[in-house]
Amino acid sequence: MRTDVNAFLGAYPYRRVPGTSPDAVLAAMDRVGIDEAWVTHLPGVFWRDPTEGNAWLLETAGKERRFHPVPAIHPGLADWRDALRAAIDAAAPAVRADPTFYGIDPAGGAMRELVAACGEAGIALSLAVRFEDARQRHPNDHASELPAAAVRALIRSDARVHLLVTHADRPFVEEVHFGSTPDEAARIWWDICWIWGPPEDHLRTLLGSIGPARFVLGTGQPLRLPENADAKLDLLDLAAADRGAIESGNARALTGP
Repeated sequence: MRTDVNAFLGAYPYRRVPGTSPDAVLAAMDRVGIDEAWVTHLPGVFWRDPTEGNAWLLETAGKERRFHPVPAIHPGLADWRDALRAAIDAAAPAVRADPTFYGIDPAGGAMRELVAACGEAGIALSLAVRFEDARQRHPNDHASELPAAAVRALIRSDARVHLLVTHADRPFVEEVHFGSTPDEAARIWWDICWIWGPPEDHLRTLLGSIGPARFVLGTGQPLRLPENADAKLDLLDLAAADRGAIESGNARALTGP
């Protein structure tokens, strides 16, 4: 079993991105041998109310057993708890929030309330550091990247929450991991889509210093080619158990108690 914990459905607002339809994402999964994907409604990230994309996402995932929905939650909106309950009722493996795109403090009171609610409900919270390299972003795309300090503040704010942080590079991972207590660090999982492989070998370095238990397979498709994450694993001399943990086992731990 191979699980992609970071995939998107729907159009990107700032440029044409091919392969954004459900069928195209499924075809890409087949191309690289991914069995299931946690999917988010990509256009909704940029909407004033990102939860308006959740109904379509839940309906689409309900029709395809290989898709598992990761609905958006905006804790600055009055009805965010209803959106969280709907995600839990739909057996979503996680929910997501992108506070810098929502225009709210990434470590402020609203986000801490969401973290506490996710911790109480036993559902993981997904946060993206970025979606594109700053050098190729559209001039109208002004959202800042998620600060490492915010991740540290959020994981410390509730001892029950599990965080999935996507699109983080090696310096970001190290700043958060080594700036956290062992208990805090053990409740954060990192996808590999933005961590460099050879020749820099940042992924190899992190697996050696932090350990494979903290990392999960995330492609970031269709904004990134799924072959990228796949090739980085192929180029590592990983034990079968460690590769299996990254490709699926750690995702199960992420959604567990």
